[in-house]
Amino acid sequence: QVRLVESGGGLVQAGGSLRLSCKVSGRTFYAMGWFRQAPGKEREFVAGISWRGGRIYYKDSVRGRFTISRDNAKNTVALQMNNLTPEDTAVYYCAVDPTLTVQPALWTHWGQGTQVTVSS
Repeated sequence: QVRLVESGGGLVQAGGSLRLSCKVSGRTFYAMGWFRQAPGKEREFVAGISWRGGRIYYKDSVRGRFTISRDNAKNTVALQMNNLTPEDTAVYYCAVDPTLTVQPALWTHWGQGTQVTVSS
C-alpha cells in the first residue's frame, strides 16, 4: 500500500520561503510531483521529477522560484519555495506515479495535502 505524508506548510509573508517535504512509503522507482489547489480552482501541476532525477518539469509561474528535489535513499521529495507571492496560496499535494506527466488526473497516489498561505 502506498502512503504519502506531506509536511512543511504554513503561513508566510510575501517574499518569504517555505520548504515542503513528502515521505513516500510502499513504492519506489516512481516519478514524484507536487500539485496545488486553491479555493474554487482546479488542482494544478507545480513541479515533477523523474525517478532518477534526469527530467524535471515546472509550472511556468514557479520556475526560478521553486526547486523540486528527491532523495531516493529516504524515499522523499521536497519542494523549496522562494519569493512566495499571495498567488501561491493553496493546498499543496505530493503524488507519485510510474509516469512523469503534468496532468494531475493521471497520477495514481496522493498525499493528504498541506496548506500554504502567503500574506501580502
